[in-house]
Amino acid sequence: MQYASDDLTPHERYKVLTAFVLPRPIAWVTTMGPTGTINAAPFSFFNVFAEDPPLCMFAINKRPDGRIKDTWTNIERTGEFVVNLTDEPLALKMHESSGDFPPNVGEPDYLGLKLAPSVDIKTPRLADAPWAMECKTWQVINVKDDRQLVIGEGLRFHIRDELWDDKAKRVYMDKYHPVGRMFADRYCRTNDRMEFPAAPVVKAAAAE
Repeated sequence: MQYASDDLTPHERYKVLTAFVLPRPIAWVTTMGPTGTINAAPFSFFNVFAEDPPLCMFAINKRPDGRIKDTWTNIERTGEFVVNLTDEPLALKMHESSGDFPPNVGEPDYLGLKLAPSVDIKTPRLADAPWAMECKTWQVINVKDDRQLVIGEGLRFHIRDELWDDKAKRVYMDKYHPVGRMFADRYCRTNDRMEFPAAPVVKAAAAE
């Protein structure tokens, strides 16, 4: 089976992409509204793309009825945000925060999520997140006036102490249990893992 992209509607393309590009990491993005309300919303069109500078990108589309999402309104005004990651204990509240909340109702306050101050930006992070990155906007790509691709530059990392070996700069994988986005209302755990030996180094054959 095959499809030409142009033969599918945007929604059908979304279904094809999200059904097979799995699992996807989830950016649980906190932003600050004009009156100080803290918004927290999950985005699974997300990943990190560089380390020098540390860059991440996620996509913010309009709501089905055409309304602009609070996350984009806040980022456009402040030029900053925090990318929080989620693990199994926080997964349900992360999912619940994807609901349609009015701008004056903050998801952390409504769902009982604790906040912690950031250091380099005004927007707070989620205190219980296993990992969070304070970001300033690095670049925004406007896609057909319907979606913004927000590229953020990481300014500071926050890591839950028991998850990180500071000397080796390695995560304790037996203690870190992130969740991934599948499709629709489905998510996955990451506890079933594989390890392989180092890939071979194949040398070029000597010229005769």
